[in-house]
Amino acid sequence: MSVQQYDEIGEAFEGFKALPLTRFGEVPSFLGMVGDVRGKSVLDLACGTGFYSREFKRRGATDVFGVDISVEMIAAARQIEERDPLGVRYEVGAVEELESLDRRFDIALAVQCLNYAEDIAAMERMCRNIHRSLVPGGEFFVFAQKPDYAFDCASLDTYGFLCEPLGEEIETGPRVRVTALLDPQPISITAAAPRREVYEDCLAAAGFSEVKWVPLTVSEAGIREYGEEFWADLLAHPPLEMLRCRA
Repeated sequence: MSVQQYDEIGEAFEGFKALPLTRFGEVPSFLGMVGDVRGKSVLDLACGTGFYSREFKRRGATDVFGVDISVEMIAAARQIEERDPLGVRYEVGAVEELESLDRRFDIALAVQCLNYAEDIAAMERMCRNIHRSLVPGGEFFVFAQKPDYAFDCASLDTYGFLCEPLGEEIETGPRVRVTALLDPQPISITAAAPRREVYEDCLAAAGFSEVKWVPLTVSEAGIREYGEEFWADLLAHPPLEMLRCRA
């Protein structure tokens, strides 16, 4: 699951957030789960082009630090920061090899991050590094592929994405390809869909507690724009899920 696939995307990654599943499902669900960040420090891991870093800074976070393994993603995030300065800091770095930072954070975010671990040992290292980067009692919020998603259910193309199993298993779970149906050029990314117990065991081994899975929802704005029937297949077979836990 090479970093090269993200280096080739760059700022085009911002287009993901305009697709129906992301705009009315992922984003409001994740923001709602994290909740009030006013006066808190936020560590955004696998931050990509900094969408959530910027959003939480606008919502009152005092210090936001974004880290991503992709040089091109961080370059795009910094360019956006230059155009619209918010005071967000960005650095290139791998979560699996995250060094001790200059401070501990109140909140850590991992949107499509832990599912890139190549094996269970790598995910444990990720989780330990994140735990070490949080203040005691700090919160960690994860957004990822639903561990037991049924690939034989209704297609997600209505919502802007395709999600396909690759017929391969790694230690954490099946490998999958997710394609964002962007115009004019779709973008595909390969990752894993770790099993539920893999997440839970790795987080526990790192010292996290109070692990709670949180379902994907659709915002009221999404219901108003498309109607309830449009979202029925998505809510019956959600492809994404969240979890929260405490250091």
